[in-house]
Amino acid sequence: MENIVIVPWEPDELTHEFFVPEYIIALAAEVLKHYSFQVKSMQVVTTKPDKGGAIWRLETNEGPKSFKLLHRRPTRSMFSLGAQKYLVEVQGARVPAVIQTKAGQEFIEAGGKLWFVAEWIEPLAPVTKDLEGAKQLCYALGEFHQLSKGYIPPSQAEVASRLAKWPKSYEKVITKMDWFRNIAKAYKEMPASQSILNVVDTFQEQARKSLADLKQSSYLSLVEQGNKSWGLVHQDYGWSNGQMGPNGMWIIDLDGVAYDLPIRDLRKLISGTMSDLFNWDVTWIREMIRAYHEASPLTPELYELLMIDFSLPNEFYKNIKEVVYEPETFLNETTTQLIQTIVDTDQSKWPALNEIQHDWRK
Repeated sequence: MENIVIVPWEPDELTHEFFVPEYIIALAAEVLKHYSFQVKSMQVVTTKPDKGGAIWRLETNEGPKSFKLLHRRPTRSMFSLGAQKYLVEVQGARVPAVIQTKAGQEFIEAGGKLWFVAEWIEPLAPVTKDLEGAKQLCYALGEFHQLSKGYIPPSQAEVASRLAKWPKSYEKVITKMDWFRNIAKAYKEMPASQSILNVVDTFQEQARKSLADLKQSSYLSLVEQGNKSWGLVHQDYGWSNGQMGPNGMWIIDLDGVAYDLPIRDLRKLISGTMSDLFNWDVTWIREMIRAYHEASPLTPELYELLMIDFSLPNEFYKNIKEVVYEPETFLNETTTQLIQTIVDTDQSKWPALNEIQHDWRK
């Protein structure tokens, strides 16, 4: 099995997201031979078929475990596994501990990917979907950011850092707006095309202003402080990856962690929550920021960047970017309704940001 290379796969029509190809299941069995526990059962929890990743729950003679096939490059996965080990063993963070192999390794490389086993934390339960739950998530996120400071990755790992990439990511949003416009014109007979054409100029102008504000901000001076000063962002933090468990909030699924300014995670959490509420609620925003600040103090400079990152048309970009891959499938009536919801919600964003923009003034 040494020559096997794991590649993305098409989900099975019957089992959908729980389907894993047989050759990967066979490879998983070989990987598990490197561990001292005995596996009683193995259940697929989730898959990433388009990227070649999967997670299983194992029932073993040593209790339940999480078994992961990581879809990223092995050297990139080494960065996140090193971070998980650092957070648990050095900082005592509430993240799942990595289980070592019989040979004392944190992972096994097979099929061109990394595999690892971690403790399965239970019981875990999502926080309540209300303001109190949102504040708990924000406080736990602040704790995570503080504890992640000082992490130095293993020498063989590639350094995953988004710290200096903000301008390029803003520029990408501006460029993609041109793509969205051109695709909508090319498929003008599709239901959602006119809806995109009606709003894309406005959202592109918002993105241009956000980039100009970023260039005028203290962003570069913060970047100069370096990766280790800021620590790690989760990049996929939310209501499912922060859950209540033994002794408090646990943060799980750290596979995508990277160095960055911490408020990127906070911005994503708040703007996603406002999207779920269909309204930018000033009380919610302020309380979420304060809860985060209690665990990880915000400076006026970081707050300024939070406001700038809010001003980017994040929800429109996030939800419409898939049009690039399958325009004929994507530009349907459902997308028309989605765009209208995004536009309606965006109307409440600007008064809210205006109200809170000076909350952290020097």
